[in-house]
Amino acid sequence: MSSEILSTLLLEYDQKKRRAELELETRKQELYAKFPRLQEIENELNNFAINTAKNILKGTSSSLDDLNAKVVELKAEKEKLLKENKIDSNFLEPSYECNLCNDTGYIQVENSASSLCSCLKQKLLDISYNKSNISNLGKENFETFNPNIFSDKVESEKYKLNVSPRQNIITIKSKCFEFIENFDNPETHNLLFTGNTGLGKTFMSNCIANELIKKGKNVLYQTAPVLLETVIDNKMNKYKTSSQDDFYKNVLECDLLIIDDLGTECLNSMKLSELFTILNTRLLNLNNKVTKTIISTNLNINNIFKNYEERIGSRIAGFYDIYYFFGDDLRFKNKK
Repeated sequence: MSSEILSTLLLEYDQKKRRAELELETRKQELYAKFPRLQEIENELNNFAINTAKNILKGTSSSLDDLNAKVVELKAEKEKLLKENKIDSNFLEPSYECNLCNDTGYIQVENSASSLCSCLKQKLLDISYNKSNISNLGKENFETFNPNIFSDKVESEKYKLNVSPRQNIITIKSKCFEFIENFDNPETHNLLFTGNTGLGKTFMSNCIANELIKKGKNVLYQTAPVLLETVIDNKMNKYKTSSQDDFYKNVLECDLLIIDDLGTECLNSMKLSELFTILNTRLLNLNNKVTKTIISTNLNINNIFKNYEERIGSRIAGFYDIYYFFGDDLRFKNKK
């Protein structure tokens, strides 16, 4: 991880935090001008907080009880005033982009230690590794998913299935939601998307990535050729960087790894070995966390067994739910 990238991001986080707090202050002043009693309540609550701290230091428990009772009374009055005027209680809270870290980039963990927030981890992954691979999430998500671009015609002779491409993609979407909802369950299988080019495999992967990022999961998205080349280059320290293990560590430990275009890489024994290690390590959850993988490929499961080692094929066949994408190439359809 580049310290320069981290420093730049933390500066952005500080600016976001300050902006959210300045906007809150503006909202408060506008609200207090309309409802002066709200400001009086806030001032009294602040004074009670100071007096409570003083009494704790003095050890006067009887005064503490009186102060706590008054605080409860003031908060109730505040809530009533807001409710009567149809003002959401969140209106008096900062609108942070991330409610986990309050736009600081860090969260408190056990023993009062701090750790990178999932939002900052994802930004680091996007900048350092994902780059353009995951830049389409704004356009490729379940909100923009349109099953009607798939044919509703059943062509069993052509596709060897008694279901239309449209019904098939609707079923796959449903299964993807199940994958998202049960992501943290160790028993939930990984996903293999197979089918010809231009049938929505990458789109569906992006949809899943989008939803999991919203849930605070970290997603690393790479094509198979780039993934394996980068892993080997970093292992051999080809670029002589001090952070040679960062990429490999992220590949093994990120919550969701998306491997796109499996089968387009030039294979050799080293790449086969690395691919097996990646898939197997993530299956075994060796990092004391549940990690999942999505693979998209033009190869069917039989070709995977044929082109890759038996141990790779058996891991995919045994621990991945396989979904077949079929129909007309959507890229040509969209150009019409």
